[in-house]
Amino acid sequence: MNLEQLRSFTEVARLGHFTRAAEGLHVTQPSLSRQIATLETELGVELFHRARGNIALTAAGERLLPRARRMLTDAESARAEMAELAGLRAGRVRIGATPTLCTSLVAETLTGFRARYPGVEVEILERGSRSLIASLAEGALDLALIVDTEAPAAAFDTLDRTPMLTERLVVVERAEGGAISASMPVTLDQLAATPQVMFPDSYDLHTTMSRAFKAAGLSPVVAVHGAEMDASLRFVERGLGVAVVPAMVALDRPLLRAHPLADPALSRTVSFARRADMTLTHAGAAMRDALLATTAQLTAAGAVTARFVSRA
Repeated sequence: MNLEQLRSFTEVARLGHFTRAAEGLHVTQPSLSRQIATLETELGVELFHRARGNIALTAAGERLLPRARRMLTDAESARAEMAELAGLRAGRVRIGATPTLCTSLVAETLTGFRARYPGVEVEILERGSRSLIASLAEGALDLALIVDTEAPAAAFDTLDRTPMLTERLVVVERAEGGAISASMPVTLDQLAATPQVMFPDSYDLHTTMSRAFKAAGLSPVVAVHGAEMDASLRFVERGLGVAVVPAMVALDRPLLRAHPLADPALSRTVSFARRADMTLTHAGAAMRDALLATTAQLTAAGAVTARFVSRA
């Protein structure tokens, strides 16, 4: 049996008349009669007593009617639920991002996304890139924003990665009474000699800067080590030291002053990542597009030096 047959059956049962049922369903009476006959053949029972000008349900028809109505209601509910998901009136998106991206790009994006799609639940996982890659591989995330990582190449075998933007790193210090000259970019020598607030070893930023200092034969002066992003920025605002952060993190922070680094190679590439064998949900695709739109806005603000975007 199919839904069209059940719809024909319930309409005839409701009206007790083939002609009026056919008119209500916008089909011809012979077509409606064939639908009912086919259904009776498939079930092996008669559903209606057919007498002159009188149509009545048989015992089998009476047993089938509530089930048919329930099946049609369930089908309509499923159709409505899928329409809601397609129209993003409901749903869920699971997004992972590094701490620096959560406090900048993701935070900037969520306000507009929630206003536009209030029925979509957003689940955030804030981790380093290596942990996010593992979560994607396990199917725990729909998409993630990751940066360059030390993860083995095999970790990317099941992922589809799309480079989204290249962002410069900057040195941030307290806005009032800072020790760094505003007229010149900061060299690694100058940075190493200035007390720093260093992020945990698990941060990609920590790995990037540690490699840079090691390659230059420098040992930085460390004021505080191991605090997470929000705490580290608070420490910088209070003058405990400087920190190296992505340029986006320094936007809209009046208590901080940002200085460019002299080495243009000190930057990072941010990519969208998802499981290659999993298609983005409607909510996931909407989140991706919202992140791209926010990236364009931040690019216009001068936080991003280059942008590579694909909507594929």
